[in-house]
Amino acid sequence: MNNVFFQEQREQSMIKARIVTKYFTTWANIILSTLKKHPHRTQRMAYVDLFAGPGRYDDQSKSTPLLVLEAILSNSDLSSRMITLFNDKDNANIESLKTAIEHLPGIEKLQYEPRFYNEEVGDEIVKMFSSRNIVPTFFFVDPWGYKGLSLNLVSSIIKDWGCDCVLFFNYNRVNMGVNNDAVKQHMASLFGVERLSNLQSKLLETLTSNEREIIVVQELCEALRQSGSRYVLPFRFKSDKGTRTSHHLIFLSKNFRAYDIMKEIMANESSDTKNGVASFEYNPRDMFYKQDTIFDLLSRPLDELQSALLKQYSGQTIDFEDLYEEHSVNRPFIKRNYKAVLRDMLDKGLISAVHSTTNKPPPKGTFSDKMRITFRGEI
Repeated sequence: MNNVFFQEQREQSMIKARIVTKYFTTWANIILSTLKKHPHRTQRMAYVDLFAGPGRYDDQSKSTPLLVLEAILSNSDLSSRMITLFNDKDNANIESLKTAIEHLPGIEKLQYEPRFYNEEVGDEIVKMFSSRNIVPTFFFVDPWGYKGLSLNLVSSIIKDWGCDCVLFFNYNRVNMGVNNDAVKQHMASLFGVERLSNLQSKLLETLTSNEREIIVVQELCEALRQSGSRYVLPFRFKSDKGTRTSHHLIFLSKNFRAYDIMKEIMANESSDTKNGVASFEYNPRDMFYKQDTIFDLLSRPLDELQSALLKQYSGQTIDFEDLYEEHSVNRPFIKRNYKAVLRDMLDKGLISAVHSTTNKPPPKGTFSDKMRITFRGEI
């Protein structure tokens, strides 16, 4: 990790840490509840940060490891079960992080003392995770660039039950490296040899910077899906001036509930919405320019969602929860968007809906998770 990055905490870093900490807290409570229902199962769980950094910025604001530890310490059940592992190849970072953690109020409450490692993330760490059955673990993988980030690493850390991951994808560094033979091995580890070759061919076309970014991120997300992560969710960060992408946070899980929880978190942390649909992006410019443009006024993503639902489910009857899980993946819509659209469709007579157990229609203005929906056939 480049120490320059920790000189001051910028808004993007605060948003990143907030997303990770919010998800970790929800994930930990869900795993905890499940473990309590199975007392004969191992009760341990873990947080692993493979590129942990020094713990605090130069302005003394806390980075993600300290925020996660504070969340653990606030819950006695987590404090007695959670194993924490922190790694950074920079020994100065690890020593700084140790000191910062030692000074956290209540750190003595932890049943398991934090473990610290000073290793370069590579094949040996991949082999270690691949060869073991891992307790439910939340992994944070936040390299400064791309060295150590690989499909093999991802598949090794999310293979077991309850294991989710957030990784930092430095788009600028990767974008420069895709066609650079000097780092071809790193790019092949990240995308796969065949996919990298196809990506390089696609990028030879005349593309805008936005088109290029979409292609690179889509190829990475597809590579991650093929490496064992059924659900992949990117969140984009723009630079301070808001004119270019700096990086993405990418969430990985095998579980739809986990995906849905993170999707809600990322939607709420987005700096902009269009017609009630989150951008899944943080752009500092949105904090200063909130007025709608002509494009914004013409953009009607919820109308597009309605059209898509009518087309896909024409003449079918389906429970809302099944529809939502089936249709929402890899789309920017969250549950409240679906409910708003379906309620509007119900009012227009495009669908009928009754509660799946009482067989009663929903009260006016509402739409619950337990609705059974029948779509009109094509007219």
